[in-house]
Amino acid sequence: MSVTLLAGTATASVAVASETPAAAPAAALAPTAPVENLIVGYKSSASEASSNSAAADDATAKGKKAGKKAKFDRRLGTGAALVNLGGTVAPAEAADVMAQFRADPDVAYVEPDTRAYATAVTPNDTEYAKQWDLFESTAGMNVPAAWDKTTGSGVTVAVIDTGYVAHSDAAPNVVAGYDFISTASYARDGGGRDSNPADEGDWNATDGECGLNSKASNSSWHGTHVAGTIAAATNNSKGIAGIAYNAKIQPVRVLGKCGGSTSDIVDAITWASGGSVAGVPANATPAKVINMSLGGPGACGTSYQNAINAAVARGTTVVVAAGNSNADAAGYSPASCNNVINVAASNRAGDRSYYSNYGSIIDIAAPGGETRRATDTPGTVTTPENAILSTLNAGTTTPGAEIYKPYQGTSMAAPHVAGLAALLKSANSALTPAQIETAIKNNARPLAGTCTGGCGAGLADAAATVAAVTSTPPAPAFENTTDFTIGDNTTVESPITVTGKTGNAPAALKVGVNLVHTYIGDLKVDLVAPDGSVYTLHNRTGSGTDNINQVYTVNASSEVANGTWKLRVNDNAGGDTGKIDSWNLTF
Repeated sequence: MSVTLLAGTATASVAVASETPAAAPAAALAPTAPVENLIVGYKSSASEASSNSAAADDATAKGKKAGKKAKFDRRLGTGAALVNLGGTVAPAEAADVMAQFRADPDVAYVEPDTRAYATAVTPNDTEYAKQWDLFESTAGMNVPAAWDKTTGSGVTVAVIDTGYVAHSDAAPNVVAGYDFISTASYARDGGGRDSNPADEGDWNATDGECGLNSKASNSSWHGTHVAGTIAAATNNSKGIAGIAYNAKIQPVRVLGKCGGSTSDIVDAITWASGGSVAGVPANATPAKVINMSLGGPGACGTSYQNAINAAVARGTTVVVAAGNSNADAAGYSPASCNNVINVAASNRAGDRSYYSNYGSIIDIAAPGGETRRATDTPGTVTTPENAILSTLNAGTTTPGAEIYKPYQGTSMAAPHVAGLAALLKSANSALTPAQIETAIKNNARPLAGTCTGGCGAGLADAAATVAAVTSTPPAPAFENTTDFTIGDNTTVESPITVTGKTGNAPAALKVGVNLVHTYIGDLKVDLVAPDGSVYTLHNRTGSGTDNINQVYTVNASSEVANGTWKLRVNDNAGGDTGKIDSWNLTF
């Protein structure tokens, strides 16, 4: 049987049985996977070629000789007989039955009834060959192999950025967004917030216009570049291919002239994830993934953290760029917030990009590219082929013609991971943000080059991660969903009894914690092992931030897995109360 797969559709073409079997092809069709049925072609002179009863008797007899209950199932359109083996059998057992048929001179051929699957073909987008970040083995994200299983259908990704300037390669996947820039002079659209997230340009006409040391610059059309990486239309014979090319993009405008304000960004996070914002209509298509390729210096503030926590609690995965200052990302926000996937940038050689932030709070690296080498003159573009090509606009201030252009930055790395998160959510809609983050980290591969300072779990690998969440379900978690009240100046414990495990707990035990409590700076949260050992998860940090909704990783390899584990929460002050809403252990 020859199988030709065209644009994801399997078309089977089977030749009529010949009088003389071809030995080489028959040998090539030995079973390599469990088999349920065989296809048997008889020579036209044999009674089994035309008589179903004769074929049935023959199947039974040959099965008996091989120790299997083979039986005739039906006649195929080609005249061949379909023989059922009484259930799925191992390749060796199927081979024994096939040997009985092959020994019969009346049998022209016998082969296992194998399965064919739709497969993704190489996109026909005209610029796809330049997208090394998707497919190159050294430092690409191994995206094409993931498309066999998922392309992002059913998932909306909010791009909280400069908005969207019309581009025909992204337009098919754009859904209604919102403009959250509240100051008219920064918005450049004649007013404040409105339902039109069109990018009006973020140029600065003169040096110093946006504060001390700010420089004049052209419009970046940054949000459109990010959107193209995530979900540009694909197989449309033009432009580039998006990572999650059947996902939807929701442009949410927060950056205009002179950047954007925390208050606008916080409202955008809330609205994009399905929360309510006063004076803004409800989001008709809440996003399951948010991309924020933005940030600035300073640790994560309470406003950011509260908005992110609430978004994650609604089931939205939040992806952020680490920053482009070649510094520890812990000093930048929202990169330093909890409950986000913090993404560093890697280059085409598999090293950390020279500009990328780094550090212990980085979760993962993804291609961010380099338009120039670290030693080249700043402001030059010497290696455009090594940057990230995506959708853009030619206008220097206001919109002009649509184009494609390479950019570099952690802003380019983050949408690679946002696109991957969309692929995962599409492949398995039950995945939580914590499970998505864990899957991405657990299935990363080492960077081909070096990363001074720390690049998290390594380079995100789309195919490996998608395979992990589709071939096997996420590791089952032991969970306690009973509410335990956290009173002022009290200590409360919630137990989970673990059974059925062998040996010790893993070195990367995942502890999912969901606490509802105002002012988490009052709280100390510990994991208590069955032998009484205490592992501190949270110790009176976060000041006025509300709620803890986070997955912690604990090295519990010295602890026996089975037994009663406890989550212990101690409230150290008055005025704020709450509850342990739920918690879980994933081994």
